[in-house]
Amino acid sequence: MHTELSIVAAPGRLPRIEAIGGLAGRHTGTDTVHLIGTAATPLGGDELDIRVVVLPGARLVVRSVAATIALPSTTTPVSSARWHFEVGAEAELDFDPEPTIVAGGAHHHAVTTVVLGVGARLRLRERIQLGRSGEDGGGWRGDLIADVGELPLLRHRLELGAGTSADDRLSAARALDSELRYPDDRPAWSGGLDAVRLPLAAGGSLATRTSARLHAPVAVG
Repeated sequence: MHTELSIVAAPGRLPRIEAIGGLAGRHTGTDTVHLIGTAATPLGGDELDIRVVVLPGARLVVRSVAATIALPSTTTPVSSARWHFEVGAEAELDFDPEPTIVAGGAHHHAVTTVVLGVGARLRLRERIQLGRSGEDGGGWRGDLIADVGELPLLRHRLELGAGTSADDRLSAARALDSELRYPDDRPAWSGGLDAVRLPLAAGGSLATRTSARLHAPVAVG
């Protein structure tokens, strides 16, 4: 299945939502949209293309009504998602959906690109859990590419689970809580070996926490 979702927020009106496939959006406030699954996706072989645009001066909050579950299909375990975020000048985006659960035997690859305008504000959170209850298999890879105008802000890749170079069935992490903030002038912070917040050279910060299982709530930095 190929899923396409577009959300465009502008000052003074409800966000415009266009969707085909297994994911849709619903207005739950004047500046708030909740993501809603309309079919079982992503299954192995599925592709998701999601575009979120906040026009200059607008504000948008994006949440989801439930976790996303990536499942293998009978033909392939691999699914993919491409997320594209544009936040215009003096605009604000707060993106914090429920976690993505990668079931045993599934592999999910997410590529996220972010473009920020002058004076833009962003909080972009991603939570990943490998395996449902009693499962340990599955793999995930996430690429995060962010720019402020033409200035590179972040190039980041992280892999979890089966098939990765750092995989260890006994002690390797199976969960991730990640948050990109811009702007953010807080200093670097470390919560031990599995949690860190790092300032970015162009401004903002990236916080990551890895663990065996996600907990609710999870504080990152």
